[in-house]
Amino acid sequence: MRLNQVTVPLVDYEKSVAFYKLLGLKQIVDSPPRYARFEKPDGDGREPATFSIEKVEGWKGGNWPEIWFESDRLDDLTAELKAKGVKFESEPETMSYLWRVAHLRDPAGNRITLYHAGENRRFPPWRVK
Repeated sequence: MRLNQVTVPLVDYEKSVAFYKLLGLKQIVDSPPRYARFEKPDGDGREPATFSIEKVEGWKGGNWPEIWFESDRLDDLTAELKAKGVKFESEPETMSYLWRVAHLRDPAGNRITLYHAGENRRFPPWRVK
């Protein structure tokens, strides 16, 4: 079994599509005003995972689910996005669990975490044997 698809709520189609493209996702389905799908190749030659946004009436945003996107160049990416007007809730910070994270929100109010974990994502020092 492999996780391949996540869908989160959208409120404003155009703003949300522009936001996810700005993050570097490639749009592969365009069904305004209710649905869009993106992909981000993972670089290891496998099929890329997909990520979707879908219109939800009455959605006010929230902390859950929290969407995590990993970047090997987190600090540079954060600076580039800030220069393009993206607002962050927190700057990149190394956490006690050894991941470096920065938090922001998409236009629908979904919580997004950009992070870099490297080997610690799957192989932290406390990994169960």
